[in-house]
Amino acid sequence: MVKINLTYQGGLRCEATHMPSGMVVQTDAPVDNHGKGAHFSPTDLVATALGSCMATIIGILADRKGWNLEGMRISVTKEMTTTPPRRIARLTTEIWMPIALDAESRAQVERAAYTCPVHQSLHPDVQIPVTFHWPA
Repeated sequence: MVKINLTYQGGLRCEATHMPSGMVVQTDAPVDNHGKGAHFSPTDLVATALGSCMATIIGILADRKGWNLEGMRISVTKEMTTTPPRRIARLTTEIWMPIALDAESRAQVERAAYTCPVHQSLHPDVQIPVTFHWPA
């Protein structure tokens, strides 16, 4: 169990403290929803969580297999719905792998990405297309 404490600071800004580490993150409402957009929005953090979760789960697999994936890059593009209710509609994810792997190992990496807890936790209405880019 992990506790996160949040404080509303006014002006559509929140401060979140990760209690086990004391690390602090601020959020702002996005510009397209009455905010300043000076920090990650709450839905930006969802996109960030998806990408970092996929990287972490792939990294766990890589450590087990002895693969060096340092330099792996992940890009998540968040799109919101254009009609109410406001929610995340799509999280287009691209993953650039730093090493070439055989077909079986590639399949293991792709399965790992799709089994990350954040991916598994998102509502089925959120589209999550994932593209892997492998070196030649």
